[in-house]
Amino acid sequence: MLFVSAITLLSHITQQSDSLQEDIPELSPQNTCPSCHSHNVIKNGSIHNGKSKSQCKDCGRQFVDNPNNIVISLQIKQLIDKLLLERISLRGIARVTGVSWSWLQDYVNSILAHTSRQIKVSEKLTGHLTIECDEMWSFVDSKKNSLYVWLAIDRDSRIIIGCFIGNRTRKSARQLWASLPDISQQSAVAYTDFWQAYTTVIPVKRHRAVGKETGLTNRIERLNNTLRQRVSRLVRASLSFSKKLNNHIGAIWYFIHGYNAELDRI
Repeated sequence: MLFVSAITLLSHITQQSDSLQEDIPELSPQNTCPSCHSHNVIKNGSIHNGKSKSQCKDCGRQFVDNPNNIVISLQIKQLIDKLLLERISLRGIARVTGVSWSWLQDYVNSILAHTSRQIKVSEKLTGHLTIECDEMWSFVDSKKNSLYVWLAIDRDSRIIIGCFIGNRTRKSARQLWASLPDISQQSAVAYTDFWQAYTTVIPVKRHRAVGKETGLTNRIERLNNTLRQRVSRLVRASLSFSKKLNNHIGAIWYFIHGYNAELDRI
């Protein structure tokens, strides 16, 4: 009888223990709140992909256990900003920095969309000015979709003072001239090649159409080469090219601002 009573008592104690355990909230495996670092954390269901979700009983923060999302530090973002000024494809930047391709594409799209399409005139541009103008071929998505980059630089400082991205017509030449600072439009002597669109835009007395053999457009020709070497979207016979017009234009303007900033620091 004593043996049976002991078994009955042990069974009763076990049942009560199981009942108490059901009432105790289950602790999260992570067991630490990312906000207040409290260990008073309980399970709180799951998210759409099945990952368990937890809640901190102290501050109320809800979070996912062992999240896949990685917080990109400010240092990594600053590194990416610099790498965008070099001849590196976006997939190359993703490999170097360790960020995901999808996050990088969204980040770059945001940067290019908010990049200014207007040049801030440098204080170095004073007095008598000599500028050089030229246009450079590029394309978006397909080589059938030609797009020309019209540029004007100050010969002495080599700073880019005008830019327009469009077709190769007189209208685009006018847009390039309109993008120049007022002092350049009013008094600068402009050297160009023999493309006829320039003759209808630049005042005759200040326009000098010359051939490459004269060396008088060497600086703007060298800038074209620099663009192709530094902006991967403009490299000839390359797998890196723009699929969207806004990104193509934004990438060129992003480089222009970076290029001028480098010259201002000299």
